[in-house]
Amino acid sequence: MLSPRAIPASSAARHKTVVIADDSVVVRGLFARWLGEAGNFHVVAVAGDGETAVAHATRFKPDVMVLDLDMPGVDGAAALPQILRESPNTGVLLAATLNERNTRIALECMTRGAMDVVSKPDSRSGMTLSLDFRSEFLLKLGNIVQTPVKPGALPPEIDTDLPHAGPANLRPLVSVMPRYLVIGASTGGPRAVAKVLFDIGEGLNDLTTIVVQHMPPLFTASFAEQVANHIGVPAREPFDGERLMRGTVYIAPGGRHLGIDRRLGHIVARIGDEPPVNFCRPAVDVLFGDAARHLGAAAIGLVLTGMGSDGTDGAGALRKAGAAVIAQDEPSSTIWGMPGSVVRARNASTVIALDEIGASIRCLVRGVQTA
Repeated sequence: MLSPRAIPASSAARHKTVVIADDSVVVRGLFARWLGEAGNFHVVAVAGDGETAVAHATRFKPDVMVLDLDMPGVDGAAALPQILRESPNTGVLLAATLNERNTRIALECMTRGAMDVVSKPDSRSGMTLSLDFRSEFLLKLGNIVQTPVKPGALPPEIDTDLPHAGPANLRPLVSVMPRYLVIGASTGGPRAVAKVLFDIGEGLNDLTTIVVQHMPPLFTASFAEQVANHIGVPAREPFDGERLMRGTVYIAPGGRHLGIDRRLGHIVARIGDEPPVNFCRPAVDVLFGDAARHLGAAAIGLVLTGMGSDGTDGAGALRKAGAAVIAQDEPSSTIWGMPGSVVRARNASTVIALDEIGASIRCLVRGVQTA
């Protein structure tokens, strides 16, 4: 086990603490070397099974834990709730070779509190030699431990002028009956998206819901299946040109853009392989930009937890087109990157806590309908 005394306390204070839990000695050593070379992480301990990972979480309270799903005895999925119970402020990055089974398990873990997942290459040589994997691994760890922007740190004119609280602030901004809900999310998004949709409940029957969740290709079909099972309405990846219907949730396919087009008088899905936008494909800005052009005030935009600024320009386009845009607030966000960027750009109509977003959308739609 690596000791926190391995580097001076004054140096450790400037680093984010990490526990690596993986049953492969080679993988543990590789990850530890990468983190050491990155210069801003301090590996305080390693574990070869879930039980030891829980013990290290209890002892060290690390900033982040890299957690393998496939470990002997107590595996990563079983260890996760114990880790979060013992150290609730630890961000968990899942690391696994992703097959159909592990994809489903990883998604379940992300709805139970894991922040993100990185797909390990199938072979040891692939992991060792892949610069793309190393970059993704370090980027996602950096995203998890980055310090979110606090509302009090915003410029005063934004913090004081922006309307906070629920649908009462949104309703006067809506000039037509909203019939489309377009959602963008990234890190922490699977849990946030599922909660919002569940909280909207029967109101989804009156909405066409379109979601861009930053995810790899293997994940999105499983995510759609999980959403459908959780909320009890159809959810799936659309095909290019598919007519978009009320009462259905459409999830952007991993690795491809999902936009909106108008063909023969109908609103249809537009699936594309154009270059990434904001380093993302699918990109929220692509969906929101199309929604602004083809839906205007008939849409509600929602920006949930996530790293980066994807969705900021699209949210501005939606506002200019007459649509209301909701941003998740900082305290309830896993990472207040995307919604925070929308707020700082003054492209949000209102900022709402995750627990209140679903009810706010439901009341907004019902309120407009009965007005």
